[in-house]
Amino acid sequence: MNALRRAWETEHGKGSVVGLAPSAVAAQVLAEDLGIPTENTAKWWHTHLTTGTTFQAGQLVIVDEASLAGTLSLDRISALAAEADAKVLLVGDYAQLQSVDAGGAFGLLVHDRDDTPELVDIHRFVNDWEKTASLNLRHGHTDVIDTYAAHDRIRGGEAEQMIDAAYTAWRTDMLAGRVSVLIADSNEHVTALNTRARADLILDGTLDARREIELHDGTAASIGDTVITRRNDRRLRTGRNWVRNGDRWTITSIRTDGSLNIRPAGKRWGGTIVLPADYATEHLDLGYAVTSHRAQGLTTDTAHVLVDTTTTRENLYVALTRGRETNTAYVATDRPDDSHAGPHPGDNPDATARSILYGVLQHVGAELSAHETITAEHEQWGSIAQLAAEYETIAQAAQHDRWAALLHASGLTDEQVDDVLVADTFGALSAELRRAEANHHNVDLLLPRLVNARGLGDADDIAAVLHERLARATVHPAGQGRARKTPRLIAGLIPEASGTMTPDMQQSLFERHELIEERAAAQLQAAVTTDEPWTAALGSEPTEPRAAARWRQHARTVAAYRDRYGITTLTVLGPAPDGTAQKIDAARARAALDQARNLAERQMHEPARHTGQTRVGPVL
Repeated sequence: MNALRRAWETEHGKGSVVGLAPSAVAAQVLAEDLGIPTENTAKWWHTHLTTGTTFQAGQLVIVDEASLAGTLSLDRISALAAEADAKVLLVGDYAQLQSVDAGGAFGLLVHDRDDTPELVDIHRFVNDWEKTASLNLRHGHTDVIDTYAAHDRIRGGEAEQMIDAAYTAWRTDMLAGRVSVLIADSNEHVTALNTRARADLILDGTLDARREIELHDGTAASIGDTVITRRNDRRLRTGRNWVRNGDRWTITSIRTDGSLNIRPAGKRWGGTIVLPADYATEHLDLGYAVTSHRAQGLTTDTAHVLVDTTTTRENLYVALTRGRETNTAYVATDRPDDSHAGPHPGDNPDATARSILYGVLQHVGAELSAHETITAEHEQWGSIAQLAAEYETIAQAAQHDRWAALLHASGLTDEQVDDVLVADTFGALSAELRRAEANHHNVDLLLPRLVNARGLGDADDIAAVLHERLARATVHPAGQGRARKTPRLIAGLIPEASGTMTPDMQQSLFERHELIEERAAAQLQAAVTTDEPWTAALGSEPTEPRAAARWRQHARTVAAYRDRYGITTLTVLGPAPDGTAQKIDAARARAALDQARNLAERQMHEPARHTGQTRVGPVL
């Protein structure tokens, strides 16, 4: 940054670079990088309104940590710069934590432009593997979980066990002389960890608790404690240094009136500031454990991070990239997630650290711009996951009367049929009937045989029993060898509903059928065009037209599977499937993948059959 400032000033003169950042702490870091005074955006705007200070022609306005800047703030600054013929340079990481104000503008600009420069060489980490892993973490590639696990960076267990493990590891690092940080997203956990850390420091004689002050959250602090200031106050200063929100300090003395002497953390002398008693009691926190928002911008030797199902990808990315030497995740597997409307690994009593982290990487917390929100809504409602759910819901309603008639004709009593139709498992049974029929089984003949195969008098859930019998009997498509027909599947995955139904139901199913096929084709085309890594597993599309058509058909099934189950991994089919329905679809996608790969490989060897020695006929 300093080189950029000097280069610009060589061309445009001294004072032609303006440095701004959303927070005072970030502005101070930018000032140190640029070698010039800087300001936070709110203060600069206030000065502009009160004094008329503005930009000049030819100036370069650098806004650092731009992801933390609100959209309105960036718009104001950009408008003033454009009016003055100045240039605005936004610097930041869109994958990190976002502004507390309405945000998303920086991410929108990055994603909508193809000329945005991006740094890909990471210099913070001691371990080379972590440089690549951090980038995969940033983009939410769930394969990276295996990488962290392979390097023993993931712990899993009950919440209290993980809190204890993280704290113990942090304290071990601190006693060994390492700079370490504890990170948790719950203020409750942060307070508890800070209290525990301070208690241990008192017990080992590092702190003297005979004289202490009470802080706003009920904790206390004394001489030697590490604390964090939570409010900007330019009146509290020494030389060019002043109290900023987020700064870390060490208490060096406590005065009789309750005021404190504090010194920047890590400094052995100099920079002391007197903190008034009212500031100390209202705007000071212990600084041993912090939230991800407080941790953003920190660099330490090690980081110990508490993770649960409420953690977002951005929080995890920030937290697991603070330490130069090691960054370890302590994953609570027993904490339910109330913030998600749908099923989530945290709701599963059998959840593991791996499944929780998979859910976290899918949980994007960054605020989107209005434009991106509209795009995301279109993407969600146009996804195969949504369209398939709609198709199956409509199909169940459309075929309800038909399945009811079939049940009545199957040998069940009227009372048993009524029980089946109102059972929670009837939806699964109707879906299995549709799947069987799509596999060309004659359910009109098959279901009565399954009903009469064994008695149902002692069955608690007849629908569930019939579902299991039907699934076992129709595990393979009807027919054998060449007589076996191709299943009637939409995009190679979703069983097609057939039989008599009302015209409006038929039309609704047809429309979604078409949309699913179009979506699968579009997803495949987009992936191939952008050369997404997972497409390498498909092999190259054959040049021979008929082979190419078959290759695209199989490849569309793979693309449809990824879209239906939200798979974003670099590996083609993602993690192990969860649930019976996904396992069936995963098997179909795997078969399609093998078929596509075989077609591609066949083309690779095809020329060899024609490039051998030319056969020469008899010469007359």
